Amino acid sequence: MTDFDATRALFDLPDGVLYLDGNSLGPLPRAARERVAREVSHGWGTLLIRGWNEAGWIDLPQVVGDKIARLVGAPAGSVVAGDSTSVNLFKALTAALSLSGERKVVLSDSGNFPTDLYVAQQALAALGRGHELRIVAPDEVDGAIDETVAVLMLTQVDYRSGRLHDMAALTAKAHAAGAVTVWDLAHSAGALPVDLSGAGADFAIGCGYKYLNGGPGAPAFIYVRPGHAEQVSPALAGWMGHAAPFAFDLGYAPAAGVNRMRVGTPPILSMASLDAALDVWDGVSMADVRARSIELSETFVAEVEARCPQLTLASPRDPELRGSQVSFAFSEGYAAMQAAIANGVVGDFRAPDIMRFGFTPLYVGLDDVLRAAATLERVMGERLWDRPEFKQRAKVT
Repeated sequence: MTDFDATRALFDLPDGVLYLDGNSLGPLPRAARERVAREVSHGWGTLLIRGWNEAGWIDLPQVVGDKIARLVGAPAGSVVAGDSTSVNLFKALTAALSLSGERKVVLSDSGNFPTDLYVAQQALAALGRGHELRIVAPDEVDGAIDETVAVLMLTQVDYRSGRLHDMAALTAKAHAAGAVTVWDLAHSAGALPVDLSGAGADFAIGCGYKYLNGGPGAPAFIYVRPGHAEQVSPALAGWMGHAAPFAFDLGYAPAAGVNRMRVGTPPILSMASLDAALDVWDGVSMADVRARSIELSETFVAEVEARCPQLTLASPRDPELRGSQVSFAFSEGYAAMQAAIANGVVGDFRAPDIMRFGFTPLYVGLDDVLRAAATLERVMGERLWDRPEFKQRAKVT
């Protein structure tokens, strides 16, 4: 059994704060603070350029990728870290299209994170081959998969509601129709068990700063199914994806396997932070994480519904159909969330009316959930959300 008291001690959490926003930005692991300080003082400060070899900087994308692979059900050597989620989606989608023949439809859903749709729109326009982005409602995806679909591009967990797609079933349906799959794991990697190999997923991407706790803007990751890795030639290429980056050839020759999906120089300080943060997962069972996450979220739903009738559950009621977050709708959701934050309960808001709360068992316990529900009861019962200071919108919600 995973010792969640032990994992909680690995994080530097502010006193008096109940942090239920790890689905947006994970808190600081103590090891990450120490690792970045060491990398700055010794790696950069002492080794200087020698750090690429002597501190192992050049290999960090693969080292970090293998640590993430364990959390998403992928074999070693099939995941590489680097770039942003959006850049990795561009690479994955264009690579997927290179495998899909003459078909022209990229199928996605209206619950997808908007940036994924933006990337797809512009990537298809840039390719200039007449591709179409087809967007359907989340519950219509299964029925929309047919022989016209080139790529099925979905986010496994809906960023607003927490609704969970059945990766294995939809991937199987896509493959039966002759389509290639691209999965965004931003809200599922580190939140629930993921089995990319078992599901037969073709490509996957995700970020390092949510449930993986790598820090603000931490490097993202990309997965390529081993059977595809030697076939794809990415539409976005750079020297770190070259077969021999320090030969400085003028012509591009892709590196072996997933390393061909690398592009530019990796950001070493943030990569080192993510590398250290991933050590928190040593000895952690994703099955235990999932079971505890459901226990916490179910308790939260029951408590909030009993205490705050003004709030409407906006997540699937069945915990097996949602990720590791719970969302409630309220017409003054932004102000209510600001009031909750001012009273020590940190979640976040997504337009137009969604209050989001993430449940990360690595550092969130049952007592935290009960205290958070009691705080929300006060926010709603005393109409704290109606105060003018809580209605002033910040740039980041």
